[in-house]
Amino acid sequence: MAKPLRIGTRDSALALWQAKTVQRQLAALGIASELHPVKSLGDLKLDRPLYELGVSGVFTKTLDLALLEDKIDLAVHSYKDVPTVLAKGLCTAAVLERAPSTDVLLHKHRDLEAPDTQIATSSLRRKAQWLAKYPNHHIVDIRGNVQTRLDKLAASPWAGAIFAAAGLERLDLLPADAIALDWMVPAPAQGAMVVVAKATDTPLLEQLSALNHPQTALCTQIEREFLNTLEGGCTAPIGALATTTAEQLHFKGVLHSLDGKQSVETNTYVPLDQASGYGKKMAQKLLSQGADQLMRAIKKELNSPPLKPRS
Repeated sequence: MAKPLRIGTRDSALALWQAKTVQRQLAALGIASELHPVKSLGDLKLDRPLYELGVSGVFTKTLDLALLEDKIDLAVHSYKDVPTVLAKGLCTAAVLERAPSTDVLLHKHRDLEAPDTQIATSSLRRKAQWLAKYPNHHIVDIRGNVQTRLDKLAASPWAGAIFAAAGLERLDLLPADAIALDWMVPAPAQGAMVVVAKATDTPLLEQLSALNHPQTALCTQIEREFLNTLEGGCTAPIGALATTTAEQLHFKGVLHSLDGKQSVETNTYVPLDQASGYGKKMAQKLLSQGADQLMRAIKKELNSPPLKPRS
């Protein structure tokens, strides 16, 4: 009898929900598995914004190492947390069907047009896009798993906090009065789950291919190509969303300055049979239109000594 597959996952409620979803899909294929939860650097370092940690893949490195050391057979991630270049020896084994990619605002019924309104998010992308729309607001950093952030919001004077709709829905924590931020371009691959395994484990990769959702895999690949070509990593204020119909692909991509005052963006359509490499093509287009200068300014600002926190 074959040994159960060892599924590596972070130990947060959302990560475990995702890993159990993969486990159920494997069970439906007659494949037994067991969960191996771990804590990542991103889960342990909650006193600093993600961009200040100075490393790529803060939520994935621990599981990458476990895979390479044969402590687990596969790892399940929120795809938006995964670096655009995987660790040597690892590969994308499957991308599951995407949940809604929308960001939502959980709020306390305050007047969002009021100046000095405080909105919480740890995402530079959300911060920049919010400030582009509400330049007189103040953004407060908030870290932790979903429930921790919900608790912090409830105990704070903030007017609201921004979350991914998919995470709240998966945990049955999405309030009925949450405001869908349809104008906000999500993070590349937001709402999608990915399974990572060793590139040399051909029999396992064949098994896991049954979990792959081709449409989601195509769209997230294009979004991540866009991110990679802009050299943004997981923390830069870059949004990207690809969607498809039977005949064409729609792509939206945007890069904002950290304060939201500047941006370069694209909103285009392409026939589906020409979609391969489209994310890279659109990123190169934006780089030629000023995104290269904006990225240099962003990196310079992020590498500068941090400002004294607002009291």
